[in-house]
Amino acid sequence: MADSTCKFIVKWSAKEYEIELPTSTGTVLCLKKAIENQTGVKIERQKLLNLKFKGKSPEDCLKLSSLGLKSGFKIMMMGSLEEDITTAITAPENMDEVINDLDLTEEEIALENREEYLNKIAKRVSTYEIKMINEPRPGKKLLVLDIDYTLFDHRSAAETGNELMRPYLHEFLTSAYQDYDIMIWSATSMKWIDEKMKLLGVTTNTSYKITAQLDYLAMISVHVPKHGLLDVKPLAVVWGKFVGVYTNKNTIMFDDIRRNFLLNPQNGLRIRAFRDAHQNRDKDRELLYLAQYLKDIATLEDISHLNHRSWEKYKPGSRHR
Repeated sequence: MADSTCKFIVKWSAKEYEIELPTSTGTVLCLKKAIENQTGVKIERQKLLNLKFKGKSPEDCLKLSSLGLKSGFKIMMMGSLEEDITTAITAPENMDEVINDLDLTEEEIALENREEYLNKIAKRVSTYEIKMINEPRPGKKLLVLDIDYTLFDHRSAAETGNELMRPYLHEFLTSAYQDYDIMIWSATSMKWIDEKMKLLGVTTNTSYKITAQLDYLAMISVHVPKHGLLDVKPLAVVWGKFVGVYTNKNTIMFDDIRRNFLLNPQNGLRIRAFRDAHQNRDKDRELLYLAQYLKDIATLEDISHLNHRSWEKYKPGSRHR
């Protein structure tokens, strides 16, 4: 008697793939091989987020019949093609783990007006294409956010993206969106940014919208005498792309690495890094507190004079120098 079959729908990279396998003899490994054949994502790169057996990811040898899945079951997959990974490797994604963050002095941060860096920024403004997702809204300030260790613990192991997402992320973005346009700027490739935004449910959330995304190609290198060559995120690239819309007076950037806003220190707020998600997600309240800070300063005409290093001590109505 012929073995019956079961159809699965694999959702990956905004597309759906239909896979049909024998019910009684097919295994999880057979499923992964079929996914590789259709998507090109190698088995070792695949993370099938909602495929579970007794609360855990199933072993490759487990028969699909043991999972009790109905025909048409949708499997959410996270994974990258080899060529995408090769592209991403060129980005300084691990930079924060190679060099300790800097406790920069006033002398070292006086770099933003140097001609060589102004020329680099001008080149980015003229050649770099920001990925626009939604149009800027009149009268809104700008919030620029890093991803890794700011919104997402990208090093810890987990079964789902929610386990690695910083607590209160969606509440934070919903609150911030009322007063700020939101841009994502990560020192990785754009494809990795897209993947992480989908994984975190940011792309599909209806309570807020992301205005734009920038990747490592928008960054420039600067030389600091004590620390050598560093890659940074100059906000002047954004300001140059949106003349008269976003300026140093209405922009704030959150990043867990201070050197990323080396060229615009008055606009940067160093957020506490979110690491070891399994140990810390039940007690991390950073985004809740920062949502309130953003709300408190949203009515100010100029936020560039604020001392964001002391944001926790801010009191509405004070100059907070």
